[in-house]
Amino acid sequence: MSDACLFCKIFAGQIPTTKIYEDEKVLGFKDINPLAAKHFLFIHKEHTPTFSQMMEIDPQQALDVLKAIKKYVADSKMEEEGFRIVVNQGHFGGQTVAHTHFHLLGGSPLGPFGEQGK
Repeated sequence: MSDACLFCKIFAGQIPTTKIYEDEKVLGFKDINPLAAKHFLFIHKEHTPTFSQMMEIDPQQALDVLKAIKKYVADSKMEEEGFRIVVNQGHFGGQTVAHTHFHLLGGSPLGPFGEQGK
């Protein structure tokens, strides 16, 4: 955990959020600035600033997050309806929080990649 990290503070309970999923390794919650009808963030509870660092330090973390997303979409209608998973890295990639996070988007038809519908 990083004391300065927004997402670490969220899973530590220091900042409130609307949780949609939690297990011992992963937390899923609603994005506060949704880009789709359903827009959730999934994070590993171990802090890594970027996806590249996550894959270098402990690639199992990415698998933990993807398994959590799979479980969530299977338990909801998102698996049937369809969804998109996005990981941003760095300034050009649109990453705004330095804690690796996976965006899960769906709930309505999404346009071509790069154009998000609400």
